[in-house]
Amino acid sequence: MSRADDLPAPNRRLVLKGAALAAGALAAAPATTAAAAPSRKAAGPYVNPLVLNRADPHITRHKDGSYYFAATAPEYDRIILRRSRTLNGLATAAESVIWRAHPTGDMGAHIWAPEMHWIRGKWYIYFAAAPAEDVWRIRIWVLENSNPDPFRGTWVEKGQIKTAWETFSLDATTFTHRGTRYLAWAQHEPGMGNNTALWLSKMANPWTLTGPQVRLSTPEYDWECIGFKVNEGAYVLKRNGRIFMTYSASATDHNYCVGLLTAPANADLMNPANWSKSPTPVFTSNDTNQQYGPGHNCFTVAEDGRTDVLVYHARQYKEINGDPLNDPNRHTRVQTLGWKPDGTPDFGIPVADTAPRGA
Repeated sequence: MSRADDLPAPNRRLVLKGAALAAGALAAAPATTAAAAPSRKAAGPYVNPLVLNRADPHITRHKDGSYYFAATAPEYDRIILRRSRTLNGLATAAESVIWRAHPTGDMGAHIWAPEMHWIRGKWYIYFAAAPAEDVWRIRIWVLENSNPDPFRGTWVEKGQIKTAWETFSLDATTFTHRGTRYLAWAQHEPGMGNNTALWLSKMANPWTLTGPQVRLSTPEYDWECIGFKVNEGAYVLKRNGRIFMTYSASATDHNYCVGLLTAPANADLMNPANWSKSPTPVFTSNDTNQQYGPGHNCFTVAEDGRTDVLVYHARQYKEINGDPLNDPNRHTRVQTLGWKPDGTPDFGIPVADTAPRGA
């Protein structure tokens, strides 16, 4: 989600109206669209869009065999969860609100990009939020639940993750490598002429950084600087002796796309020199399949426990009236992630919509 401090707050009436229209259109229209476009790339075994009007999706497969889904709701006012034994089942799974924005003060606005992780026997949710009275003072916050079932128990607010500066920061993700836990996130660095860069730090516990924090990437290529100079939404996949870190770049319209950083698995991840950056985006909008602005991805694994799956959001149209952040029609999508002979990920292109549900 690209953001700038001077953007207007979302128009809630527009968001709700757009969500209702999108849901109705998707229920009625895709059969004609799919039939009229047989040349589109097959979407594989998955329902797409998987979840309507949910951006910045995060899907994790837990040791209990269930898939857990969290994402940004277009009203930006709550954190939701779904659960299913299958990926396709998330499309119709019941959705529960497990936490709501505060009416005043911190964590009162712009509830964005929740990620839920199982760490040392507890659930943690990382998300971005701003004070209700200062909606662009966005920071990273953490919730904790000690109940094995994240739909039960109590979500305790562990507070803000403190970084080196009190500046615009969001899109935190966590991972472990060689026994060390890391946090990767997006933040504006004072004095830099960009919106956000990507940062990495080791962690003392799931809500505390040990420091130092190092910058892994800053917007530098043209495709990272359209609309806004943005690197955000990092996510990590470890395969084939390497660490792959995807991220999203540019504004949240059809220019939004996915970039890639790579480091050897035996390297010091806190040394930025050990990370190489793709000079071109690895996943972009596609006119043929009518998918625009793919980004803020994560990875999960298919039901077979082996096949990698790419999770992301995209819109079904290119032109947007007004601020893209006010447009609610970013839908969660999934597709199989391929691999090239050299052991690097093959993202392909965003797949076309499948037939309507129930067809």
